[in-house]
Amino acid sequence: MPFTTAEDGTRVYFEKHGDGPAVLFVHGSGGHHAAWWQQVAALRDRYTVITVDLRGFGLSDSSMEEFDARAFPSDILAVIEAAQAGRVLLVGQSIGAAAALKAAIARPESAAGVVLAHSLGGIDHPELARLVAADREAATRLPVLDRLLSARFRDEHPDLTFLFRQMGTFNTAKMADLRNLNADGPTVEQVVASGIAVFFLAGELDAVLSVATVERAARVVTGSHLDVVAGAPHSMYWEAPEKFNSAVERVLRRVHERDPETMTDTDGPVRV
Repeated sequence: MPFTTAEDGTRVYFEKHGDGPAVLFVHGSGGHHAAWWQQVAALRDRYTVITVDLRGFGLSDSSMEEFDARAFPSDILAVIEAAQAGRVLLVGQSIGAAAALKAAIARPESAAGVVLAHSLGGIDHPELARLVAADREAATRLPVLDRLLSARFRDEHPDLTFLFRQMGTFNTAKMADLRNLNADGPTVEQVVASGIAVFFLAGELDAVLSVATVERAARVVTGSHLDVVAGAPHSMYWEAPEKFNSAVERVLRRVHERDPETMTDTDGPVRV
């Protein structure tokens, strides 16, 4: 099994599948490398698909007494170096997006771009912070599964819903354990100055982060791009993988292949 070592000596597990332009998926608080099974199977015939277990998750080192999310970017950077796949598109889900964005800014020459899926990537901006806090306050009124998966999906797919819940049992770190999750977030100015291509990916039915908040972020971050997917919840990658994979592949074509059909900037969100 492939392991690499982060800057502080932490052992980090990763997997590398397929061949072609590279994409690295970074899981959220309830996931790990295997959560991306529907992405790996769909993309590995055309792309190099890399998955990672951040420290405290899956097969990576979980022996530390505390889990400091500020160390997550170093886990990602270690994997990028070990995978030797060239410039990679980083795709971060929820809390994984903040780590992905920081990693890209730390080493922009290794990042073809960053997809912030259902997240603002921990960007430090007063107005955005207020909007995110309001969204999260509303989300806390809902049961956890209601925030992440639609009621229809849970009714129609009790097997996949059960598996979704079980994914978190393989992790030592829990959301409540993660210190400094949004500490030292990059400012809008730092994000823009980095030259990193930033792509916001939002779900129309996301109960954790509203489309309106993500739309505002896309306007604040000059030069960023926004894809709003109809009928998609917070865990789109799990519930609606075809839609999620299509959105990711549009970005992959854009950053790796310079596909003319995906290169046109718009003044507003792309809705699919």
